[in-house]
Amino acid sequence: MINYKFAKGLSPLAIAISLSLTNSYVHAEETGELHNDKSIERVVVVGQTTNTEITPEELEKYQANDLSDIFRLVPSVSVGGSLGIAQKIYIRGMEDTLLNITVDGAPQTGTLFHHIGRVSIEPELLKEVEVQAGAGEATSGSGAVGGAIRFKTKNVGDLLEAGEQFGGTVKAGYFSNDGYKTSGTFYGALTDDWGLLGSYTYVDRENMQDGDGNELHGTAAEQSLAFFKLNGDISENQTLTLSYESRNEEGEFGQRPNWPTLQDQVLYPVDAERETIVLNHQWLVSDLINLESTIYHTESSVEQNVYNRWGRYGGDMKSIGFDLRNTSNLDTHSFSYGVEYREDEVNAKSLEADSDGGATEEGQVLGIYFQDHWQLFDDLLLSFGVRYDQYDLDQVTYGNKTDSDGVSPNIGLVYDISENWQLNLGYAQAMRGKEVGDSFTIESGSDWTSIDPELKPEQVENTEVALTYHNENWQVIATVYQSNIDDVILDQLGRGVYFENVGKLETSGFELKAGYGFENLSIFASYSNNDAELNGNTVEGYEHIGLANARGDTLGLNIRYELSENIEFGWNYTYVTDLNDIKVLQRAVEIRWIDSTQTIDKDGYQVHDIYAQWQPFNNDSLTLNFAVQNLFNEQYRDHSSVGDYSDIPDWETVAGLYEAGRDIRVSVSYKF
Repeated sequence: MINYKFAKGLSPLAIAISLSLTNSYVHAEETGELHNDKSIERVVVVGQTTNTEITPEELEKYQANDLSDIFRLVPSVSVGGSLGIAQKIYIRGMEDTLLNITVDGAPQTGTLFHHIGRVSIEPELLKEVEVQAGAGEATSGSGAVGGAIRFKTKNVGDLLEAGEQFGGTVKAGYFSNDGYKTSGTFYGALTDDWGLLGSYTYVDRENMQDGDGNELHGTAAEQSLAFFKLNGDISENQTLTLSYESRNEEGEFGQRPNWPTLQDQVLYPVDAERETIVLNHQWLVSDLINLESTIYHTESSVEQNVYNRWGRYGGDMKSIGFDLRNTSNLDTHSFSYGVEYREDEVNAKSLEADSDGGATEEGQVLGIYFQDHWQLFDDLLLSFGVRYDQYDLDQVTYGNKTDSDGVSPNIGLVYDISENWQLNLGYAQAMRGKEVGDSFTIESGSDWTSIDPELKPEQVENTEVALTYHNENWQVIATVYQSNIDDVILDQLGRGVYFENVGKLETSGFELKAGYGFENLSIFASYSNNDAELNGNTVEGYEHIGLANARGDTLGLNIRYELSENIEFGWNYTYVTDLNDIKVLQRAVEIRWIDSTQTIDKDGYQVHDIYAQWQPFNNDSLTLNFAVQNLFNEQYRDHSSVGDYSDIPDWETVAGLYEAGRDIRVSVSYKF
C-alpha cells in the first residue's frame, strides 16, 4: 500500500493520484451513516493511471466557481467557454457528449442547446470528483466511449463531527472580475441514525473583462442552487440517501452564448434550469451480497427569447432510470455485476402564444455488466469484464427510429515489478448507439430531422500502457494511450440534423505526472500531449461541435507550502503551446460553400494562479481565503473553446470567448 510519509507531504490531488496506483486501488464510498465508516471497496485496474480524484479542500483554496476551476489541476481534462452556461468539458480532446457523467449516480444526459454546456455543478456541494480518462471497465456506465466523470455530493456524515447534533457553514465571497457569491449550509441529526442537510448558493456576476481590459459583453449571469439530502440507516446493514437539487442560471447572452458578442450587438434573455432527485440504497449483507442501487429522475430545460426574430423558444429533457449493482468477494476474486436502465425524452418548441407543433424524441438505454478483479499473485492483479448495451431511439414527431446493441469487453493488469516500480496495462472496448438529440435542433422540419437508415453504433478501442515509480518522497507516472472510435455519429455542417456515420476519430498521446512531498512542501507537475483527428484531420470545436476539440501540449506545475498549522500558500502554473495551421472547413468545401480549405491558429498561453488560506483559530471554524486567478492578466482564448475564424471571409463571427483576465477572490467562511 501507499507509504504514509509520502502521502502526508503531498497535496490532496497528488495523494489521489498516488492512491490510484497502489496494487489494490481502493476508493471508500460513504454509506450515508452519520458517524460510522462502512464502505465497499472500489478496485480499478483498466485505465487506472489516468484516473484522478478531486477533493473539496483543493476547490475551496482556489475558490472554485465553475467547471474550469474544478478541473484546473487535472492534466487530461480541459474546459472550453469562459462563461459558466457555455462551458464544455473535454477529456483528451473528446467532448462531454462522449462521456458518462453522473451526479451521485444519476447520469447527466442529453444536450439542450449546442451553443451552451451540457453539465452544470456547484463546487460548494462536492465531496469529491472522480475522473476516468478513456474507455475503461464494464462498471463505467453506458456510453462512456471517452471516459467518465463522477460527481459526488456531501452527506451529513461528512460535515457533522462525532457527538454533534447540529451544525452549519455560512460563506461569503467576492471576486473582482466581477461579482460575488454567498452560500449557507445547515445540517443536523434528526435521530441517532438519520440526518438532514440543506444548502443554498447564490452567485451574481457582472460582465467580465479579458486580459486586455476589454469588457466581455453578454457574460453577466445570476446562478442559484438549492440542495437537500436526507440520509441514514434503515437497519444495522442498510443505508438510504435521498437527495434533491434545483439549479437555475439566467442572464442576457448572445444568441450563441459560447461566441463573443460585440458591444453593439443585441443580447437575448436565457433561463436554464435543472432538477434532480436521486435515491441511493446500500445493503451490506455478507462477502457475497454487497448490494447498491440508484434510482434517479432529472428534468432540465432552457428558454431563449430571440425577441427580434422568432421570440421565445424552449427545449427540455427528462431522464429517469436506475442502476442495480452487487459486489461479491470470493477468495482472491472480487466480482461486480449489475444492470442499468434509462429512459430519455427531449422536447422543443416555440413558446409564443400563437405557435403550435414542436418536436419530441424518446430514447432508451439498457446495460448489463460484469467485472472481475483477481489477485492472482501478491504482486499481480488481473481485471477482466464485459458489458452489453442496447440503444433504442424514436423520433416521435417525424416517425424515424433506430436501434443498436453490442458487447464491450475489457482486460487489464497491475504488476508490481519491485518495491518501487509498477506496470499497468489496459485494453477496453465500448459502444454507443444514437441517443436523443439537441433540443434546439430537433424541430427543423421532416426533411432535416432524420437518421441514416444504415446508421451503425460507435465502437471504441482504448489501449493504455503505464509505468510508475514511487518511493518515500517521489511518485512518477508515465502513460501512453491510443483510442480509436469507429463509425462516429455526427450531424455534419450543411445537412441540418441528418445523423450519419462520418468516419474514425483517433486520439493518441501520453501523460507524465510527478509528485514530490517533503515535510510541509508538496509539488505536483504534469505534462499532457494529445492528438485528436477525425479521418486524418485535426478536430476543431466549431466544425466538430458535440464531438471533439484540439488542444496544444499542456504543462502544469502546482506547489503547496504549509507555513504553519493554520496558514497555507499555493501556486499553480499552466502553459499551453501554440497549435498552428489547423486545416478547417473541409466539410464546407465538400458541400461547395467555399472553394478551398482554410487554416486557423490557436495561440499558446501561460496562466498563473495563487492562493493563501488562513484558519486563525487553528481549526476550520473560521477560514479566510485569498486567491488570484490569472495573476499576470494573460489575454488568451482557451484551446478547448471554439477557434478563431475571424480572418476567413464569411466566417468572421465564428470564435470562442476570451477567458477572464485577472480575478482577485476573497472569501470568509464560518463553521459552527
